This record gives sequence, structure tokens and C-alpha cells, in this order.
Amino acid sequence: MLHPSGIAKAARILAERRRSGVQAERLPKDCRPEDLESALAIQAEVTRDLGAQVGGWKCLEPPPGRLVVAPIHAEDIHRGAPVSVWAPEGFARIEPELAFVLGRDLPPRDYPYSDSEVDQAIAHTHLVLELIHSRYADPAEAAFPEMLADGLLNQGLFIGPEVDPELALEASELPITLHTRSAGPEHHQGRHPNTQPRAPLYWLVEFLRSRGQGMKAGEIIITGSYAGVLEAPMEEPVRVQFGELGEISVSFKARIEA
Repeated sequence: MLHPSGIAKAARILAERRRSGVQAERLPKDCRPEDLESALAIQAEVTRDLGAQVGGWKCLEPPPGRLVVAPIHAEDIHRGAPVSVWAPEGFARIEPELAFVLGRDLPPRDYPYSDSEVDQAIAHTHLVLELIHSRYADPAEAAFPEMLADGLLNQGLFIGPEVDPELALEASELPITLHTRSAGPEHHQGRHPNTQPRAPLYWLVEFLRSRGQGMKAGEIIITGSYAGVLEAPMEEPVRVQFGELGEISVSFKARIEA
């Protein structure tokens, strides 16, 4: 576990990169996390350093030896277009996902929540696009705890239309089509990485509960991309079709302000 001074230093660096959009080298060795607990501590400290509020979470049922969980800051959740994104490559990087919005609190308690209790807490289900950006210039060089500390590439969410929760519940596979003005349709045979779209949410509720944390009404939870990362052009209409569930219409512009 990193010393608290190392956690604070890493968080300051990553928070400043979030403010500026700058991508740079890996964290200095004296504050580079090598374990998952240090990475989670840095995540939380970044949120505090930015003065941000947690508006949601990204998660997956994790493979052995990893944790796939990160907070999404409320100020990075968008509902109108155009959406300003850090786009150093000249295009927006997006992941097509489902989101579950809680309608009631799930406070910490001494015993687990059942899946049915979590289901009853879900108020809305939406199509969403996760907005992708790394604070590292070469993410492939970073070890997994470094990626976890940085929030697993998240720079926010775009919230699309609400969909039928029962249809979404069964959406282990979804054909995903990206439509843009500058290129032909891009088709993907989408599959949920954990098969059942709510499975990561059930995992997240228990993970947070086991750490003495609860979840609040209004939080938005995304549970994995159906088609990896897609590249969308800037400054033009973009549509992402989620099979028969519906579609998202959006546009993106480069974020230039700190």
C-alpha cells in the first residue's frame, strides 16, 4: 500500500491532467500504485482534489486479481449535444453501454443486498455512451493498478433515451451500428462482457457494501461496452443504434477549456 503522501501526490497529478486534458508519462515511481487498494485510494483522492461529486459508477464483474470499478463525476455526465470531449486524436472515443439509474438509496448495512432488492431500486434504464480518455500518453505502458487509479479511461457519460427495462434485462447481445455523415455505417455484433447486463451492478452494490459504502438515489451505473471503443468524428451528427432497443443521436466538439 502506498504511503498517504504518495497517494496524495498521484491524485494531484491525475486531477490536474483531468482539468487540463494533458496526457503525459506514467506516474513517478514514488507515487505509482502497485496494488489495487492504493489505486482505489488514489481514485477517491482525485475526486476530493477536484471537488467533484460522485454521480455514478462504471463497473464489471472483475476477472481474478483485478477490480473493474471507478466513480463517474457528476459534472462529467452530459444530457445535451454537442458534448465537449478531450480528443487529442481528432475524434471522440466512445463505448456503447446500458445504464441503470437508482431511484432509492442502498445504504451500507451488515448483510448483503439480494439481486431482487437491487432490481427494485432501479428507477430507469438508459442507452448511454461512455466517453473515453486516458491521462497517460501511452496507456499500454501502464500497469493495471495505474489504469485503475486513473478511473479506467473514463472522462464522462452521455445519457441517451430511456428504454424498456425488461428488454434491456435480456440484452446479452445487441447489434451496434455507428452512423456518421463522413463514413458508411459501421456494424458490430455487440455482446455484453458479463452476459447479463445487471450482473456487474449486483457485484458493485456488494463490493461497496463490503467496504462500508452505500449508493444513492440518482446515481447512474454503467456495466460494460457492447462493442469496445468506437471512434466518432467531431462536429457532425452521430447516431449509435442499439438493435431494437433504440438509438442515441449526438455530436461532439473538442474541449479546449481547463
